[in-house]
Amino acid sequence: MSTQDWLSQLQKQRAIAVIRAPKLELGWEMALAVAAGGMQLIEITWNSDRAGELIAQLRHHLPECTIGTGTLFNVQQLEDAIASGAEFLFTPHVDAAMIQAAVVKNIPIVPGALTPTEIVSAWSYGASCVKVFPVQAVGGANYIKSLQGPLGHIPLIPTGGVNLENAKALIQAGAIAVGLSGELFPQQLVREKNWQAIAGLAKDLIHQLA
Repeated sequence: MSTQDWLSQLQKQRAIAVIRAPKLELGWEMALAVAAGGMQLIEITWNSDRAGELIAQLRHHLPECTIGTGTLFNVQQLEDAIASGAEFLFTPHVDAAMIQAAVVKNIPIVPGALTPTEIVSAWSYGASCVKVFPVQAVGGANYIKSLQGPLGHIPLIPTGGVNLENAKALIQAGAIAVGLSGELFPQQLVREKNWQAIAGLAKDLIHQLA
């Protein structure tokens, strides 16, 4: 997928569902629930149970969705993720070798960064956009807004403490999209397997960001 296609998907969707699943079957249900709610960008973290297998299954079952992965720490994991069919890649940190490996294969990569120096470094290495994490710990929407002056040309995806209450403010502050994990999947709803309620949360989020 070209960087341009990826950026236009982010601008259209505005939110990525981040799934960290201790069991493949649970990850499958979580993904189907947010997809039923209208979300089309789904990240399966690489430290989920049989993440590669789950990514392959979801790509086959949800052709309208773009399935990627995250929490990648090294080039080997990145290559394994691409081999399993991951369509976009997130890392918690800035690693030039990983960014280059993804760029060569034309797979969008979104490294995690926090300071302006880290964000600019990630961008200069060839990142398609940069994950700002953990955004709520450093001021949330105000922090994203303050980055816009000098760094407005770099597409930012805040994660870490993003929820249904503050997602819209982050987009309005200049973020291209947001990533939500636990906030989309409240533990009680997951325990009760209340997938309809989780689909409802996803639908509310998409509606707010439209």
